[in-house]
Amino acid sequence: MMPLHIDLATPVTLLVLIGGGEFSFGETREIDEFLIRSMPADRRTVAFIPAASGSAEYATHIGKYFQSIDPAVETINVPIYRGRDSRRGKNANLLLSAGMIYLGGGVTNNLLETMRESPADLAMRDAAANGTVIAAIGASASSFGTHARDMRGANALPALGWLRDTVVDAPFDAEHDTALRRLMSIPGTRAGVGIPPRAAIAISASGDAQVIGEEKIAVFRKS
Repeated sequence: MMPLHIDLATPVTLLVLIGGGEFSFGETREIDEFLIRSMPADRRTVAFIPAASGSAEYATHIGKYFQSIDPAVETINVPIYRGRDSRRGKNANLLLSAGMIYLGGGVTNNLLETMRESPADLAMRDAAANGTVIAAIGASASSFGTHARDMRGANALPALGWLRDTVVDAPFDAEHDTALRRLMSIPGTRAGVGIPPRAAIAISASGDAQVIGEEKIAVFRKS
């Protein structure tokens, strides 16, 4: 079997895109243990970005959960809820100093309106190149390709563009793959990745990737 490779458009140390799942029910436990193990030993802080959901409580709950995996890990909510928050230097500094940046699930539109081409996105890229693990779940995971599904309409949205000529659909359902096929019809798209709940794709600095979790992911490539 050919090793899985994803072309990166921005340098990363480790980028983990999670299809979805309830951490409180243990659905992402294997993935989350991998994330905690992968954090730098001298940086045990998780910077949580709530832009997709707008919920500050999300960080509190996932922080307690991460501490159940490793009591030394501290989670801080980086208060990025709207565009002006993404331009604050204090928030950028929190991202740059973290061992992991975790983008919670919610609505793709919210995340992209807040983060795309912002100083916070640039800080996140700098952190990613400098050893910080980047993790995103659900709608946030879908935002790392060139385009993402518009959750408020039928169109596609320009996304963060961390993956080269690649689109992502999360959570993905193999029996209902219309959304991913639509994204793949966008000119210039060469690959599509579908990530179901309880599964993740972990992409290393070289672009080599491994699948983590209970489910299989789907990768489509144009010939």
